[in-house]
Amino acid sequence: MAYNFKDAVAVVTGAGSGIGRALALELADRGAHLALSDINEVGLSETAHMIGDTVKLRQDRIDVTNREAVFAYATDIKEEFGKVNLVFNNAGAALNGRFDETDLDDFDWQMNVNFNGVLNGTKAFLPILEDADWGHITNISSIFGIIAAPGNSAYNASKFAVRGMTECLRIELKQSGSKVSCSTVNPGGVKTNVVRNARSARGNTFMGGKTHDEMIQGFDELAKTTPEKAAKIIVDGTARNKKRILVGTDAKIIDKIQRLFPTSYFPIMQKTFGWGKDLMDE
Repeated sequence: MAYNFKDAVAVVTGAGSGIGRALALELADRGAHLALSDINEVGLSETAHMIGDTVKLRQDRIDVTNREAVFAYATDIKEEFGKVNLVFNNAGAALNGRFDETDLDDFDWQMNVNFNGVLNGTKAFLPILEDADWGHITNISSIFGIIAAPGNSAYNASKFAVRGMTECLRIELKQSGSKVSCSTVNPGGVKTNVVRNARSARGNTFMGGKTHDEMIQGFDELAKTTPEKAAKIIVDGTARNKKRILVGTDAKIIDKIQRLFPTSYFPIMQKTFGWGKDLMDE
């Protein structure tokens, strides 16, 4: 299976910056018409300006955690464009902090943004995708949806949930003979503002006891993949209907380590990437 994106209709959440913006630009270059959303209207307008009038484009301020708004949005997009072929559930956020420092309210917030946001988009658009000639859902998880990293228990939980739901949905769609399929995206370090914009739990410490500024510095040193490169990998993987789309050399290395050492990978991560050297594995 290979998709042709020319004149397809693609929905991209979190399109105001980072990977979401790069996805919108990449899809526009391939001739897809776009329904873009973000909670950041300024960033979203900048993305739309960068695309110009090369394709049909609609932009909306949408909070993906607002289920009623997402379902209403899906209906509006179907009415305006006549169909939807592609949905990229990209919007998300990060929360850092040890489990014992992370309040239940923080866990609820993280799950609501990263998991429920993806769930809402998937549920709202799936019936619309089924009505089209073909359809695909691409859900953004994380390399932290494959391995656990201390100081990220809430983030890990949300991204593992995205991966689990999407992989199960893919099997069910295939079993039912659906024209729709789906992919999980597991990016490694991509040069976005995800760490800069991350919330911290009440202890205000990050992985390995680092401060926010130290985490930003470390992330900037390790993140080698640009959003543009990430978007190309994601769109190429979607076009080929890949089950799991790994973004970045680091993601491929981590995935391989986890497959080889599924219960004892963390010490290897410490040596390979310098993660949490002051922390002990379980």
